[in-house]
Amino acid sequence: MIYFDIFNLEDELSKLESKTTELNFWEDSQNSSNILKKINEIKTKIGNYKSVNSDLQNLIDLTELLEQENDIELEKELQKGITILQNNIEKLEISTLLSGKYDKNNAIVTIHPGAGGTEAQDWAEMLYRMYTRWAIANNYEVKELDYLNGEEAGIKSVTFLVQGLYAYGNLKGELGVHRLVRISPFDSGGRRHTSFASVEVLPEITEDIKIDINPDDLRIDTYRASGAGGQHINKTSSAVRITHIPTNIVVSCQTERSQFQNRDTAMKMLKSKLLNLKEKEHKNTIDELKGIQMDIAWGSQIRSYIFCPYTLVKDHRTNYEVGNVQSVMDGNLEGFINSYLKYEARKQG
Repeated sequence: MIYFDIFNLEDELSKLESKTTELNFWEDSQNSSNILKKINEIKTKIGNYKSVNSDLQNLIDLTELLEQENDIELEKELQKGITILQNNIEKLEISTLLSGKYDKNNAIVTIHPGAGGTEAQDWAEMLYRMYTRWAIANNYEVKELDYLNGEEAGIKSVTFLVQGLYAYGNLKGELGVHRLVRISPFDSGGRRHTSFASVEVLPEITEDIKIDINPDDLRIDTYRASGAGGQHINKTSSAVRITHIPTNIVVSCQTERSQFQNRDTAMKMLKSKLLNLKEKEHKNTIDELKGIQMDIAWGSQIRSYIFCPYTLVKDHRTNYEVGNVQSVMDGNLEGFINSYLKYEARKQG
């Protein structure tokens, strides 16, 4: 059962607003900015809750009116109101599930094709398009950070930033291996192929989160950028690759305008990866992360996208499925995202 604690939210809002009246409130710009952001978020949640409550009361009044007189137009209005209310309650319910430590943060997404050459690389590019379309449809900004072309088609890897409130909270359930079954456009014999691609989703680390990394543990290389379709190709060695030697974690950025900007962005990516790994391994410091195995297990796909012999997209964790594959590939991921959030909430109690 999911609860919306309106009284606790109103109490928290009152405490935060009282802080804004303190004499030294504006002296710490970072802290004041965070508090104001939190106030706006809580006000939005409370406003949505009150709006749903008001709509519900209006429908109750309309129902009582219909009991007294049978009016077809009133009945249509009631049915329409019920549908709208159900959608708004669903949105309110999902907002209560986005309460994880980093759920509000931007998301750093990396896609790698599995074994299979061109077929898998094409699948990786299809996933990139899918997430880009979802992001744009939901008013998020997408910023490409690193891009490596495939040999014949598709991509060998891509890393991009999804910017906006709750980007990570919405996308965190996409982490894992995605499986494609289709008639390959690269097979002259028209045979059916199965391809895999891994999706990694990490929260972008904000400035208020401190990560201590020993500079001696880093190897920093520069190289010439070579982005998608040649659009990011640079004649100077402005692209940056950073390797964290103890864990062998590698990050790259090539789409910023200067080597300095690429290095800064790559360091943010590295910090996100190290913090995520540190928390998974339950370590106290980054220095304790030694020799972590980073291999991908291709056998544990989270979702299958089947184009042939029938059409179906199915999430193997939640059992949520959609028959319209093209709609999903065009970015219609809301059902999968929401069902995963509810699934995780049930698991936790």
